[in-house]
Amino acid sequence: MPFDSLNRRQHIALLGVAAAWPFAVRAQQPAVPLIGFLSSASLDRNWAPFVDGFRQGLKETGFIDGGNVAIEYRWAEGQYDRLPGLAADLVSRRVSAIFAAGGSDPGRAAKNATASIPIIFVSAADPVRTGLVASLNRPGGNVTGVSLIGTALEAKRLELLHELAPNASTIAALVNPNYGEAKFQSQEIQKAASLLGVKSLVLEAGTERDIDSAFETLVQHGAGALTVTQDPFLNSRREQLIALAARHSVAAMYSLREIVASGGLISYGPHFADGFRQGGVYVGKVLKGSNPAELPVMQPIKFALVINLKTAKTLGLTVPLIMQMTADEVIE
Repeated sequence: MPFDSLNRRQHIALLGVAAAWPFAVRAQQPAVPLIGFLSSASLDRNWAPFVDGFRQGLKETGFIDGGNVAIEYRWAEGQYDRLPGLAADLVSRRVSAIFAAGGSDPGRAAKNATASIPIIFVSAADPVRTGLVASLNRPGGNVTGVSLIGTALEAKRLELLHELAPNASTIAALVNPNYGEAKFQSQEIQKAASLLGVKSLVLEAGTERDIDSAFETLVQHGAGALTVTQDPFLNSRREQLIALAARHSVAAMYSLREIVASGGLISYGPHFADGFRQGGVYVGKVLKGSNPAELPVMQPIKFALVINLKTAKTLGLTVPLIMQMTADEVIE
């Protein structure tokens, strides 16, 4: 799925301040550049497509992991308070660039750890609101990246879920309170529910046990549908979420297409793997001398609606024909 920048101008290396950046970076780089990969998630098969996307982006710019570049991986495993220490460790290893993914927290941790090493983030949170960059067109400083703007889609996801499950008078929302955009997500969902004339029930879950408890609360309140907000930890618990939604016959909306392919009901959002690919491209550009301050933050130009008809049938839901026709992918 294509991505576009807010500013399509080709950035040409000029004499002066812009040209000084690459020389300063190269002076510190080892013979084989070392890239720090910092993530708030866990290393598992669910993240494999995203890591592959990142490596593909590097390859497109001429860098091969294990060949002319090396990657040091650091996984916070859903424990966001570990990120500052992991970022500091990467800085101490004198990496040539840091790729920070899985919400805005990895990017912020890396930014707090260094003002000189280039940082490329991939995040669904608003990078301006969360303080990662000064603006999308001209990020400034040593940070730029890819904004998947996933958290800004919470209201749209709720609207689509209500269209698919119109009889659900109460719609629950699962939010990770440890996620930097949790408060914003809750507010967006509550406002959208009010406009749709349905009751919203915000449930917090920051651990696996919390997710089980959240579903028990959901059932107690008679919620007939659930929207799982964009969050690296919640996305990593896809098997648990799918199983619980099936057990309690709850129509659930997700942000990742991969979750629907695994048996989830419906998703709406950007192509995350391609966002990671674009992040890899940006890391490659920085390694070749581009100044991150002048690389505009990239954003998706298309969002995909994916529906699993088999899951809908199991839940006793009839997917409106118009929704099937407008969906980008229908899994049967």
